[in-house]
Amino acid sequence: MSTLAYDGTAMLGRHLRRIRHNPGLLILTQSMPITMLLFFGYVFGSALATPGQEYRAFLLPGLLVATAANGIMTGMFQAAQDSHRGVMDRFRTLPMNRAAVPLGQALADLVVTAVGTVPLMLVGLAVGWRIEGAALRAAAGVGLLLLFRFATTWIGIVLGLASRSEEAAGQLGGATFILPLLSNAYIPTDNLPGWLRTVAEWNPISAVTTALRDLFGNAPVPGEGAWPVTHPVAGALTWCAVMLAVFVPLAVRRYATGER
Repeated sequence: MSTLAYDGTAMLGRHLRRIRHNPGLLILTQSMPITMLLFFGYVFGSALATPGQEYRAFLLPGLLVATAANGIMTGMFQAAQDSHRGVMDRFRTLPMNRAAVPLGQALADLVVTAVGTVPLMLVGLAVGWRIEGAALRAAAGVGLLLLFRFATTWIGIVLGLASRSEEAAGQLGGATFILPLLSNAYIPTDNLPGWLRTVAEWNPISAVTTALRDLFGNAPVPGEGAWPVTHPVAGALTWCAVMLAVFVPLAVRRYATGER
């Protein structure tokens, strides 16, 4: 087994044990999307529903992607916590691959996200959402969702390592809630003002959300709009590739050098 695989597996185990010892935070992060599904789906559903379309079926893929985008917040907070409590400094003194520490954190977050996606999808089924497309396309949608979460976690790790304090990381992480609001995760972008529609359609969340709706068979691909939403699968994969290409090397470099 290579050094990176061995050390990365060790760091994966360390982060999973860390999550296991903090069940309250895990329950909160997993229950929030379910609460939002029930709240938006039933309280705002009649007002936000698009003609001829069940709003909860429209909403669930958006909530899945919005939850995946929270990888920025969780990655940032965990990296900042380890960095400012001296854990990263101790790891740097060990004879281990420099990429293993951020990789272990990203993989652990991916495992937790994969497990946490199941309850949200089950509640979605209970309130009327259905997978209307082929099973293979639906599986591809879940894989794309997890790839997006993996990519956003690396963004959070970079920001967490660059943060000046845990408090600053927490405040900046909390501000990421606005990202899904500037997308098509909760409402269609058709009636937005021109400039705001452009911003929303070039938001990576919009591309991934549109791709999931298409792969799950919940909504057709728009016939017009920005390229990422008219070619959602290609757009989503492109966004994920760009994020990984930029932020994985940055995260490894910041961890190795200890820069802030």
